[in-house]
Amino acid sequence: MGFIKRTLLTTLIFIAYAQLAPGQLMVASLGTALAGAIVLGILNGLVRPILKFLSFPITILTFGLFLLVINALMLNLMTWFVPGIAFSSFGSSVILAIVISVINALFTSSRNEA
Repeated sequence: MGFIKRTLLTTLIFIAYAQLAPGQLMVASLGTALAGAIVLGILNGLVRPILKFLSFPITILTFGLFLLVINALMLNLMTWFVPGIAFSSFGSSVILAIVISVINALFTSSRNEA
């Protein structure tokens, strides 16, 4: 899936999650969600590989579950750069990281089957 499609999908996930769980995620507007998705894509391309490399031993010890923590850290790092998005807690960013991972996996695998 290309960067633009993944960014649009992540934007829709931000908006939907903010509407379905308003106590966990606050998104100011559609433009803010789009900016957050773009920043998240950039952070996933630049910072996430470094964190994955540095945390390789703990990722092995946790059978890969630590990658969810890294994804949640990327979401929290995104909120530093996009002021209109806020999480109520780190746990809510972990839940959103799981949701984003599952939805991206569904869309990526369904595209490969067709």
